[in-house]
Amino acid sequence: MRVYLPTTLRGLAELHASGELPAGTDRVLAPDDTEEGEYAALLGAADASAALLDGPGRRVVVVAELADGADPDGPVPLRRVVAVHADIEDRPAGADPDEDLAWFATQEIEFLISG
Repeated sequence: MRVYLPTTLRGLAELHASGELPAGTDRVLAPDDTEEGEYAALLGAADASAALLDGPGRRVVVVAELADGADPDGPVPLRRVVAVHADIEDRPAGADPDEDLAWFATQEIEFLISG
């Protein structure tokens, strides 16, 4: 099962430093395992990420693959993160919510948080 965690660059830095996605944070689950279902979850998490921004900024969505039977609301070790989706630059408040996010490999998290 994949979970989509809406956050910001600051939140991504905190997640990277702590080594896990904390329990109880807002998560979006795909309604099914289809490409369309996963895309819908990504868009929902991107909207939630935009709501976390106080003005201009970059939406960030962390995607994690949970083990079978794992609690989707429980803590998720950073090793379960499979990708990060983010805007490539700051966007103004109220920007088009349908703009796609760029895909980043987990090895690029440090690059993202360093600017």
